Amino acid sequence: MSRFSTYLFDLDGTLVDHFAAIHRAHSHTMRELGLPPPTPEQVRAAVGAGLEVAISRLAGPENVARALPIYRPYWDRTMLDDVALYPGARELLSALHGSGAKLAVFTNKHGPSSRRICEHLDIARFLDGNFGATDTPWLKPQPEFAQHALTTLGRDAASTLLIGDSIYDVAAARNGGFPAWCVTTGTHNEAELLAAGAERVFPDLFAVARALNLPA
Repeated sequence: MSRFSTYLFDLDGTLVDHFAAIHRAHSHTMRELGLPPPTPEQVRAAVGAGLEVAISRLAGPENVARALPIYRPYWDRTMLDDVALYPGARELLSALHGSGAKLAVFTNKHGPSSRRICEHLDIARFLDGNFGATDTPWLKPQPEFAQHALTTLGRDAASTLLIGDSIYDVAAARNGGFPAWCVTTGTHNEAELLAAGAERVFPDLFAVARALNLPA
């Protein structure tokens, strides 16, 4: 049996492949600003710490205020056009939910967007919470954000595992007092995640399920 009964899941790069939509929205925004659109590699390197940080890295901090009113409406119109669960995501969430564990999405994606996506992909029924950007004053890796999630769920750090894909997830777990297991389907590779302090790193969510001794 797993030593965990509470699971905080990152969304993008962990449960959901949303990169095509994210790249498209940043490209549209940059063109509207009169700037060259970013490459997929540039966007992948920029994301993870919140939208404003990503825009600042791609378009420059001086353009964040101009970019947000372009990005957000476009994103709201197009976010569901290219979004899919990673293989094994539904099975992992269903098995953990069936075991009685508490599950929540814990993401730096815009909270209303995260909830809309989870409803669209029919995984919201497995979740006890969905915490994202603008829901609180905090983002990962701030410890207050993790504490807010655990307090809302009625759980503590001792029972908690974060499953993510980035160094921001690892830092959030470290600051929250619980371990991080990571997959390499998102923004960072195994060496980067281990160097950041991930307890374990896996190639995909099927391997995570096996490590948790869940039924195949």
